[in-house]
Amino acid sequence: MRADRLLSILLLMQGGGKWTVRELARRLEVSERTVVRDLEALAAAGVPVYAERGNKGGWRLAEGYRTTLNGLNPDDIRLLLMAQMSRMFEDLGKRRETDLLLDKFMNGMPPSTRKEADMVRERIHVDGAGWSESMEKFPHLPVLYEAVWNERTVCIVYRRGEETVERELQPLGLVAKGNTWYVAGVVDGEIRTYRVSRVAEVRECGKRFDRPERFDLSAYWERSSAEFRMNLPSYGAKVRMRASVVERFAGTRFVKLGNVEEDKEGWVTVCVDFQAIEYGCAIVLGFGADIEVMEPAELRRMVKSAASEILRLYKK
Repeated sequence: MRADRLLSILLLMQGGGKWTVRELARRLEVSERTVVRDLEALAAAGVPVYAERGNKGGWRLAEGYRTTLNGLNPDDIRLLLMAQMSRMFEDLGKRRETDLLLDKFMNGMPPSTRKEADMVRERIHVDGAGWSESMEKFPHLPVLYEAVWNERTVCIVYRRGEETVERELQPLGLVAKGNTWYVAGVVDGEIRTYRVSRVAEVRECGKRFDRPERFDLSAYWERSSAEFRMNLPSYGAKVRMRASVVERFAGTRFVKLGNVEEDKEGWVTVCVDFQAIEYGCAIVLGFGADIEVMEPAELRRMVKSAASEILRLYKK
């Protein structure tokens, strides 16, 4: 929109210094001719912009002219900057818009506030990837975002294992959990959740939908997450482990820890839920000699057999 662009130019120039037409065009991702027309429009509206000619020339605002943006305190600025650091905007294809929005705020602030922003950048860095960065890709996330925002029905091709299914989806909202995105929407009259990285294709169906009244995305997600946890399979076991690894073991995904009882010095006995025998075997093997399965016997045999196979492999 032109009004949005004019405000962007005004606030960029308000930050001080001279801007060439080429620099403004590159920053706003428009043609140089468009920038010239916008500058002329600002001048015609009474904004004191003028051009300095020559090799080191450019456009600038008359000294002392400012438009004001009030109501932001240092805490607000810190929150804005930390939000800008989030990878979510990049996933949604909104990084440029976010950066320009922050420019509008920052260039409208007095020098003291901009100094505060520089201090935040020097002291805080947000890296949402984590140490084990997700390999999931979300090429269709921007399209789903637009469909959610504009209440447009989409047709998706969704991967389920080795197969794919087609669904007509009325997308109601997006949820970011860690490094993973989910889309919640209506399919065949029911609200369902789909993992965005498993969406193979998306296309608009050419029709709008009426958003259900009183739909609360947060409440829906909490409810569906609780149902998911309740429906997870269960495989109970009793293990002995070194007390030094209990905290790390408790943080293992999809493992529930029961009562922890002291065993002999430096060891504890714990009741756990592994959800499946194969998963339990893999977890125990991952902790090496720090964990011993006490029961059930079938899990103990599976771990022993797998350990023997590993030993045989490394004897070659």
